[in-house]
Amino acid sequence: MITLTERAAAKVRALAEKKGGPAVLRVRVGAGGCSGLSYEFEVGSPAADGDAVFEGFGAKAVVDPKADFFIGGSEVDWTESLMASGFVVKNPHAASTCSCGKSFSTGA
Repeated sequence: MITLTERAAAKVRALAEKKGGPAVLRVRVGAGGCSGLSYEFEVGSPAADGDAVFEGFGAKAVVDPKADFFIGGSEVDWTESLMASGFVVKNPHAASTCSCGKSFSTGA
């Protein structure tokens, strides 16, 4: 399971309101990125059977079992700066990450 910070949940709620869908952030793990695996985010994708679901601060985060293997126990935050804005994952399983924070490797 993953958790959302209050800032991340607020952003999920705002994006979902614009789309007219549920305040749900689906977090996936895909192949690619400079470290081997990359984080993928989709707002409004409902939970499916077998998904791990976290609910807090008026939003939900959902992760399928495959992604949960790589990012279970992670925290998703929202950050904004002059250079970039986006969801940031604090992943306890990441052995290394790229400088932009969009990809990681587990060292396995």
